[in-house]
Amino acid sequence: MEETKFQCQQEDSQKRLDLIISERVSQLSRSKAKELIIKELVQVNGHHKKPRYEVKTGDEIIVNFETCADDINVKPENIPIDIVYEDEDVLVVNKERGMVVHPGAGNHQGTLVNALLFHCENLSEGTSKERPGIVHRLDKDTSGLLVVAKNDYVHQILSRDLQNRDIKRTYLALVSGNFPNDKATIDLPIARDSRNRKKMSVQPSGKRAVTRVRVLNSFSNMTLLKIQLETGRTHQIRVHMSHLGYPLVGDPVYGTSKSLTQQIEGQALHSFSLSFNHPKYEREMFFRAPLPNDMKDILKEAKKAT
Repeated sequence: MEETKFQCQQEDSQKRLDLIISERVSQLSRSKAKELIIKELVQVNGHHKKPRYEVKTGDEIIVNFETCADDINVKPENIPIDIVYEDEDVLVVNKERGMVVHPGAGNHQGTLVNALLFHCENLSEGTSKERPGIVHRLDKDTSGLLVVAKNDYVHQILSRDLQNRDIKRTYLALVSGNFPNDKATIDLPIARDSRNRKKMSVQPSGKRAVTRVRVLNSFSNMTLLKIQLETGRTHQIRVHMSHLGYPLVGDPVYGTSKSLTQQIEGQALHSFSLSFNHPKYEREMFFRAPLPNDMKDILKEAKKAT
């Protein structure tokens, strides 16, 4: 990830933040600058602002960015994917662990988007060139269900429903240690970590993040949790659980030496169920995806050791 830092001059005063970034950073268009601001990859005097923020003389702006979408030529690839449901408007995929959802810096091939372009004749334009069809995403090492839009009309409705929290997502997670409560609501704000821009962390200045947790089973050194998101912050489940001292098993970023294991490559997190209202047929769609084998194997070993 590349970092650019600059200070606003008097002639920059009262310009919008997304505009001044596009003027000062030649690699970035205004739309890309806006995208980076929304993703909290931009700081003004150490704080996150909105794209419409009017800069002031002396403001110090730090911009973190990867390869621009315009530089990425997304090509169809014949990659097998697990399609749970498909019609002329939507598609539901059970993504395997280790697959990146869309191209970006260092991942121009082998992504879910590359596979979707091969499989589907039509996909929505998405929010950027490298994200056709993508309504919401999962981390590379999180497995499970995603809904994909095949046209812009459907994408717009699904995006609205996602923002209004009408798309329901339930996760199954294995965390290190014994979670102390049968049920819990974690309401802790999340922002990009000031010391490591590739990580997120709980910070008072962050955006509100709400995670609902329920214990399904406890073992000698780990807990199986059912988790529902009320908000969709980057790495939300991983950050919340790590902050509380119960990092996800296998998490290479937010985990500890005790939570890491050779039984799984990446965090033991699976998007187990997904429900949404079909934009065209106006009926509720509900899907489940069984636990992947790597998480099943860890559970078997945990049961034996208990």
